[in-house]
Amino acid sequence: MGVTVDFCGEQFVADPARPLTIGRVGDVEIDDNPYLHRNFLQIVEEGGLWWLSNVGTTLTATVADKKGLFQAWLNPGARIPLALERLTVWFTAGPTTYDFDIVVDSPAFTSTGTEELAEDDATGETTVGRVSFTPDQKLLIVALAEPFLRRGQGGVAQIPSSADAAARLGWKVTKFNRKLDNVCQKVADAGTRGLHGGPGKLASNRKARLVEHALSTRLVTEADLALLDGVTDGEAIAHGTEIVNSK
Repeated sequence: MGVTVDFCGEQFVADPARPLTIGRVGDVEIDDNPYLHRNFLQIVEEGGLWWLSNVGTTLTATVADKKGLFQAWLNPGARIPLALERLTVWFTAGPTTYDFDIVVDSPAFTSTGTEELAEDDATGETTVGRVSFTPDQKLLIVALAEPFLRRGQGGVAQIPSSADAAARLGWKVTKFNRKLDNVCQKVADAGTRGLHGGPGKLASNRKARLVEHALSTRLVTEADLALLDGVTDGEAIAHGTEIVNSK
């Protein structure tokens, strides 16, 4: 069983005899970003399985399959087996978010089932698992993820500031921040880690973690960019219905 990392169209094949290193330097040089660890992630073969390990000290990584059915949050010191055919890894260092794919030959498992994403035609609410989002909340997530959804090939993108995202939606920054608080709290209450910095305190990098979560679960896709086309002066036209003052 072989493993290949695909970053910005360039492929790196893991060698069973030694770890494949990913970071500011190493086998896969991500970027000359001072916020990025020199050696952040490693892919290594052990006990008949390939593993992805976080060997950094502060950064985390989100790992998910292409169907949005599997997601793991990789803390420093943690590792997961690379048991599925194709996985995407997202991580944020400073103002920049990166992603790359891991392709596994002859994986131990294959993903089955259907995506846990549905939309209620009557209310316009989007549901992922047990979490429901109003149209305004969905718009907020799409606005934050827009650079990733528009870029085509994966690799590098920056999450817009709250002011820029609010302007994109035609909202006041206070409205944007209030709705961001609500979305992050809702996702955190559903068990997604990385959105709280402590008891009752939202994490400072919550926008990056929210975008990573939304992309990895396929809560937002390229098709959702059409929602932004209907945004005018803070009002959203979704599925032919004007949504105003939704929370």
